[in-house]
Amino acid sequence: MKPKTVGRTDGKNVDHAPIEATGLLAHSIILTLAGEKNIGDVKAGDRVITRDSGAAVVRNVRRRKLTCDTVTIQAGSLGDKRPDCDTVLPAGQPILIRDWRAKALFGSRQALVPVERLIDGEFIRRAASTDMTVIELEFDRAHVLYVDGLEVACHTVQPAQAAAA
Repeated sequence: MKPKTVGRTDGKNVDHAPIEATGLLAHSIILTLAGEKNIGDVKAGDRVITRDSGAAVVRNVRRRKLTCDTVTIQAGSLGDKRPDCDTVLPAGQPILIRDWRAKALFGSRQALVPVERLIDGEFIRRAASTDMTVIELEFDRAHVLYVDGLEVACHTVQPAQAAAA
């Protein structure tokens, strides 16, 4: 694999998913203070474990339908048990990488990147555009959450929502 062709199948530049193509699927497993939980069962007020601050309170849970490209990450392809099962994410969902990929692809110890930037065509693959319902957990500030053995970025509460809460 040549570095300048990662994510390409035909030699052309890769089209990146729009930023709104983010979110998590309801059956994904998240770490909470009450143990592992399906994201679809998380409610506002629940406390989830974060990489950056220990625990954080979920302020809002948004469900929305979107049509987007998805990326399938094969179990164990991002490190030992990372992810711990085959995982599907919207192509634009940011994940934190902290292995050789961060250094080789982005020149740093760690990088927060849309999952589509990691497509290698073998272990991390783009799937066709599909209709899906995603769940977004919102907090007072951005966090990195543990989901299906991956470290994924989340959203912050929008200012109008924070004032109403």
